[in-house]
Order: sequence, then structure tokens, then C-alpha cells
Amino acid sequence: MSPVVKRKRDTFSIPSKYLLLILTCVCVALMAVTFFTDYSASPLNKLVGYVVIPFQNGVSRIGTWISVRMDELGELRIVLQENQELKQQIDELTVQNTQLQQDKYELNNLRELYKLDEQYSGYEKVGARIIARDSGNWFHAFTINKGTDDGLALDMNVIAGGGLVGRIVDIGSNWAKVDAIINDNSNVSGMVLASSDNLMVQGSLQLMDEGVIGFAQLNDSQNRVEIGDKIVTSNISDKYLPSILIGYISEIEQDANNITKSGKITPAVDFEHLEEVLVILKTKQQIKD
Repeated sequence: MSPVVKRKRDTFSIPSKYLLLILTCVCVALMAVTFFTDYSASPLNKLVGYVVIPFQNGVSRIGTWISVRMDELGELRIVLQENQELKQQIDELTVQNTQLQQDKYELNNLRELYKLDEQYSGYEKVGARIIARDSGNWFHAFTINKGTDDGLALDMNVIAGGGLVGRIVDIGSNWAKVDAIINDNSNVSGMVLASSDNLMVQGSLQLMDEGVIGFAQLNDSQNRVEIGDKIVTSNISDKYLPSILIGYISEIEQDANNITKSGKITPAVDFEHLEEVLVILKTKQQIKD
């Protein structure tokens, strides 16, 4: 005996798009009825009150919401465009501000060089810009953008800021290398301006980490030299012109021989932030000749 198979009854369903179409047609029909007939006196009044009016209110609210959103999107586009324009203006102002700061910095440097030029007005000078330097924290050896074509020569003295920087030790047609007085191999014959006592200024990159360089062989039997006294180049220096400011005494010690003294000098030049220098167009040998 064959088993009996029960078949499920097919369920009736209307696709959602057709259902929506039917409801739309009903709503349109009801709206037509309310428009062409006096429904206020008919039994359809209650039906319209419960069905059509809420539907109309819903459609009205949706339309209002869409209109508001469209207005907001329009305003948002305007705000985004204005924001982009403001960003461009900020970028342009930032570039201009940076350029103005650079111009101000260069102007201050030029003013310092001008004052230095007036201070040593007895010497003819030419300005030069530093284009390279040896590795390290200090401008102990660097290259400038002037050379023999500009009248420069070996052993010409270089000044900047408040005083002596160094001298030219190598040169080409459009460049020159400067060895600074703070370099380890530098020895400059100096003099205490207040007492005319001679001493030897010794470069030291190790001491420059403290912001100073050393001096030795100071003969000060009368103890006239004090902290803060100016040190300038002496007349007996074989490479440097006389009376160029080197720095200020910051420390004095009596040597073991009880005859000479040594100590430290704070340079007049900021050897960490050099950019432009002045080259004196006379060497010590030319002045001697």
C-alpha cells in the first residue's frame, strides 16, 4: 500500500511592487473622490479621515524633510567651497609669512654686518655668503661664495657679528675656504685691550661645547687683567690684522709656574649661526709691506 503524501496548500502572495501600485491607485482614487464629490456629507467622511488625511500628512512631511535636506546639502556645498578657498588663503599667507620672517632675519644680519663695517671702517671689505661647512655643530671651517675673481686672497681676515671669525686658508676663482679661530689647530696672538698684555688664543672645539675657547701665556704680573676684559688681535700677529675683537675673558687661572696665566674666552662671534661674513681685502703682510 503506497504511502499517502500530503501536499502543502499553495499560499497566495502579492509582490511588493504590485502591492505598492495597488495602494497608490486606491489613494489616488480616494483623493479624486474627495475632490469631485462632497464627501463631508457621505459615509466616506470617516474613511477619508482615517486613511487619506494621515497619508497626505505623511507625504507632506516626507516632502518637507526632503526639501530641508536638499537645502542643507546646498549650504554644505557652499561651506565646503568656502573652506577650500580659506585653506588656499591660509597656505598663501603661511608662505608669505615665512618669506617675511626670512627677509627680517636677513635684514637683521645685514644690519649687524653694516655696524661691523662701520666699526672697522679703516679697512676695505667685501661681503660673502657661507655656502658650505665642515661637519659638526660649529662653523669651525666653511666655504664662502667669493674668490680671487672678487679680489680675495689667502690669509685675508674674515669678520662677522661682533668680531673676528678666522682667515682664508684655501681659495679658488669663485670660492674660498675659511679656517675659524675656534678650530683645534688655530692659534691667534691676542692682547688684553685694557692692559695691552699679550696672550695666545687657542681654538678648541671641545671647549666650544661650553661656548668658550682657551687662552694661555698671559703675562699679568700686576694682576690688572679681569674677567670681562676685551681680547683683540695684537700687533705682533703674523696673520691677523691688529685690534680686531676676539672675545671677552670669562675665566682666569694662575699657571703652575706662577709667572703666566691661562683661562677661557667667550668669543664675540656666534659660531653656531653664521650665514654672512665680511672679508677684509688686505692681508697682514700687505700692510707690513
